[in-house]
Amino acid sequence: MKEITIATRESALALWQANFIRDRLIEAHPNLTVHLLGMTTQGDRWLNAPLKEIGGKGLFIKELEVAMLEGRADLAVHSVKDLPAHLPEGFSLPLIGYRDDVRDVLLGEPEGVAALPPNARVGSSSPRRQAQLLAMRPDLRVDSIRGNVQTRLSKLDGGEFDAIVLAQAGLSRLGLARSDAYPFSVAQCLPAPGQGALGIEIVTDSPVQALLETLIDKDVARCVEAERGISAGLGADCALPVAAHAELTTNGEIHLRALVAQADGSRVLRAEGHGAEPGPLAQRLVEQLLSQGADSILANARHV
Repeated sequence: MKEITIATRESALALWQANFIRDRLIEAHPNLTVHLLGMTTQGDRWLNAPLKEIGGKGLFIKELEVAMLEGRADLAVHSVKDLPAHLPEGFSLPLIGYRDDVRDVLLGEPEGVAALPPNARVGSSSPRRQAQLLAMRPDLRVDSIRGNVQTRLSKLDGGEFDAIVLAQAGLSRLGLARSDAYPFSVAQCLPAPGQGALGIEIVTDSPVQALLETLIDKDVARCVEAERGISAGLGADCALPVAAHAELTTNGEIHLRALVAQADGSRVLRAEGHGAEPGPLAQRLVEQLLSQGADSILANARHV
């Protein structure tokens, strides 16, 4: 292939990610021409309701997938944390890599959650973050906040919220450093499966897959596969309070931690383990979580 097109949303972060992958492809294949196809998705247009009420984060990728099926684009670049655990039939994720900082960051109070005033209003559209924030501080008023990174920051700076929570990776990629930032440790706020990593989606068996082989990062892919195995095993998506984080140990094993939380933070289930293979390790932790009652927590969360 001499010429390919990347389908991308038109937010600043999505364009950064698409341009980053374009540059990596051109570095690996100097004679390749790479175009960007900017698109506005349903998720970008519907900003007045929580994602779980309008169909989840899949709304941000459907138009990109249609463009690939119609031959207008050859691949799409995503933040892996925004992808469903199972892609639609006919699509695959041959490359997961380029992982940045996996942590969440509180903006608005550099001393952290404990320093927020009583009944502070905190913005987050993630049930995972909301539940963990409420587990730390049950008095907080945690409300949904939609829009791109800059829109959310403007709502914080405009006084609509006392603090907001975002992914550190997005801030880093956009070159945004703030004096009011408090990065959570992974132990304080367990990340979403795949957080900080980029994923390239293609139509299954597309010839573009051959161009991606030199970009594959097997270590990142193993860890993210284990994390996504938690979501898949629980039948969970981005709209449910599920977290997972994996890292490699010095002997090459995967250390995986996972969490399922009651929406109000009153109950937090945790599982942890080590293993060589992502799939079996994730399944062991899923069984640990289910034995603690994760299925009932998730069933309730789906009907809230």
